[in-house]
Amino acid sequence: MNKPEFDLQGHRGARGLRPENSIPAFELALSLGVTTLELDVVISCDRKVVVSHDLHFSSHICCRPDGQPVTADEAVDLRLFDMTYEEIRAFDCGSRQHEDFPEQITTNTHKPLLTDMLMFAEAKAAELGRRPLYYNIETKSTPAGDHINHPPPDASTDLVLDAVARCEVSDRVILQSFDVRTLQRTRRSGARVRIALLIAQNTPGDFDTQIEKLGFSPDIYSPDFRLLDRSLMVLAATAGIEILPWTVNIKSDMHSLISLGVRGLITDYPNRAIEVLRKSGFKY
Repeated sequence: MNKPEFDLQGHRGARGLRPENSIPAFELALSLGVTTLELDVVISCDRKVVVSHDLHFSSHICCRPDGQPVTADEAVDLRLFDMTYEEIRAFDCGSRQHEDFPEQITTNTHKPLLTDMLMFAEAKAAELGRRPLYYNIETKSTPAGDHINHPPPDASTDLVLDAVARCEVSDRVILQSFDVRTLQRTRRSGARVRIALLIAQNTPGDFDTQIEKLGFSPDIYSPDFRLLDRSLMVLAATAGIEILPWTVNIKSDMHSLISLGVRGLITDYPNRAIEVLRKSGFKY
């Protein structure tokens, strides 16, 4: 995998500007010039890999097939793992603006299949004359969610890796997760994807403990950007592991991270990041 000089990743496409994890968001991120599309996937009851951050239909952004907003009470029972993809596709998750993203332009859109999203992005990148496009795919699983919100980790991971392989993009994919089980399965599979360990502020242990729990050195250590400091940068560099912070939306934070030496970041606002990168001397 030939890595770009700086890996600018559009979080859920371009969540700050278009409905998250939607074809319009990925299309805008591509037109802005991201190097990597970051996205999340879940599994339907008919074992389709669906691009979605939430395991349930969100009461913040989704509408039922009849056009009525999903309520908080309804959302609890609208679990994607209980539904076929045909049922999932009937919901609109783009017409309601997310209250945290006032710049977001809404549009009626559905949750796409991973294969459909990848084929769309590949075609769009070719149309734009873009260099090879990369994908950072997060699996959404927890031990408590097995058989309830998703299949066991081996089965769900294999479904994702199979979809990626069928679209012939494995060598341009990162598979990321907070759930080390999916990363361990990916490692055992021998798939040609890179592996990223996600770290939240409440993730137990320090850097060494977290790597030890995973059981091998990942290609990428991906922490909440607020956890990142010079000592962590040194630890990762010494271990030969790349750092990829998330989710960085304020320009001053982007400047600070670039000054620390990061050569990639995940953001809801790739337009802001491109302005910062240009001022920092990167070609965008």
